[in-house]
Amino acid sequence: MFSNVTFAYPWVLYFFLIIPLMIAWYIYREIFSSRSAQSSVTFSSLNIFKDVPSTLRERLRHIPFSVRMIAIGLLIIALARPQNFSSGENINTEGIDIAMVLDISGSMLAEDLKPNRLEAAKNVIDNFIEGRISDRIGLVIFSKEAFTQCPLTIDYSVLRNLLLQIKTGMIEDGTAIGNGIANGINRLKDSDAKSRIIILLTDGVNNAGEVDPISAAEIAQTYGIRIYTIGVGTRGQAPYPVQTPFGVRYTMVPVEIDEGILQKISSITDGQYFRATNNQALKEIYEKIDKLEKSKIEITSYQNASELFHGWIWGGLILLLIELGLSKTIFRKLP
Repeated sequence: MFSNVTFAYPWVLYFFLIIPLMIAWYIYREIFSSRSAQSSVTFSSLNIFKDVPSTLRERLRHIPFSVRMIAIGLLIIALARPQNFSSGENINTEGIDIAMVLDISGSMLAEDLKPNRLEAAKNVIDNFIEGRISDRIGLVIFSKEAFTQCPLTIDYSVLRNLLLQIKTGMIEDGTAIGNGIANGINRLKDSDAKSRIIILLTDGVNNAGEVDPISAAEIAQTYGIRIYTIGVGTRGQAPYPVQTPFGVRYTMVPVEIDEGILQKISSITDGQYFRATNNQALKEIYEKIDKLEKSKIEITSYQNASELFHGWIWGGLILLLIELGLSKTIFRKLP
């Protein structure tokens, strides 16, 4: 009955101590004082009444007092002002629109990152997506051409499944960085989000595509889109798997990343450039970007109080009226 109920004036409940005192006084008055009570009618002897059974009215004579005690208890509870509180939170989120632009050219199979650059990038991107809350995220892949693997969405389960399906060879080989950025811009340019970013990951030099990377960055800048660029690959040479009639053989290939272009792209758009030479560095880069681009979340807590004393006070008053009616009618005492 009193779960989730509090009292505005809990000290009033101490008045319950009066009820046992009133009961004690009533018992004293009924039992002990009756011995010395004088009747207004005098009989020479009461023996003629000893075999007369008690009437129902006599057996129920304590009902008015019991009703009065219950009424007083209800009124005490009402005066303590029982209240029921309901609480909750209003959560307002201001999400970010993010286009993940991922290089899937053949060089992404190099194994300077484990198991290779592409799989390492997919794992880190998957963790990045999992850590976001209310952002719309899209996925663009590029090689010689670029296309949208997943448009902007908040359905992260679909997005992660589409990310899992990415592999090299889906597009003709090459590295069209400008086309990848342009495709990402197309995903974001009509967005009304206050913050729009592209996270571009590549391991090579722009050698394909119709759009120049710098021109694409300048277009992004006009739309207020920030670009974070990531060059992935060790320094020097990296082991690259080659399929031969005798199985997979590894050859060392030079790592060529156009860091100058990537730095300029990020600089034009007020972003940052990062270099990932191993798995841990790549993970830390995405964690840093995650901290730099946080969604705005406003949480407003509220608490509403519902007054519950009305039922108690009405119950007490009704019982007092019943007690008064019984005392003046059925259980009326003669003087």
